[in-house]
Amino acid sequence: MATLLAFDVYGTLIDTHGIVTELEQQLAAPEQAAEFSRRWRDKQLEYSFRRGLMGTYVDFARCTREALEYTDRALQTRLSEADKDHLMSRYAQLPAFADAEPALARLAEAGISCVAFSNGSQEAVTRLLAGAGLRDRFEEIVSVDEVKRFKPDPSVYFHLRQSLEAEPADTWLVSSNAFDVIGARHAGLHAAWVRRSPEAPFDPWGIEPDFTVPGLDALVDRLT
Repeated sequence: MATLLAFDVYGTLIDTHGIVTELEQQLAAPEQAAEFSRRWRDKQLEYSFRRGLMGTYVDFARCTREALEYTDRALQTRLSEADKDHLMSRYAQLPAFADAEPALARLAEAGISCVAFSNGSQEAVTRLLAGAGLRDRFEEIVSVDEVKRFKPDPSVYFHLRQSLEAEPADTWLVSSNAFDVIGARHAGLHAAWVRRSPEAPFDPWGIEPDFTVPGLDALVDRLT
């Protein structure tokens, strides 16, 4: 059984596409909302990867804002600066997936230690989890901002273990992001992939998760 679970936040606990409803209200063509959300998220991650390779770290919120600017240009949605500021504010208050709180409650009852582990700054993640009603479920929040690198850089997984004084064999990453799972396994940690979309393939890198689950309820069933 896992002795410590490190939960990814964006996309695993928090629904990054929870912004779609807000986009439907902000965009002149509401039918673009789902595509806008998808491109925004994809570009946000791409920018973090590119900055990691270039060695030009910035706060994850800046990657998010730059990705918003790009998506606005790409889809020619012509958002005003006030619109963009509003969307960034709403992005900081994204909702949790429906299975997140019940699963974390069950893990607490089972005595399994849980921490949040994110590309977001500690301040941003603390505020996000508090707004989603999840903050009290975590013993600690570990942010890559403390080492100025982004997942899946090996240094961030070392930082996680160092911060928690945990051994690789006792540390599990839980993430819906395949790149994060691969990064953790490459760094010697255990990892569970939360395959939130049944159509999502896993990257064919020859590095596999310890196991795959369709949601967090199934994760708890597996670990308890």
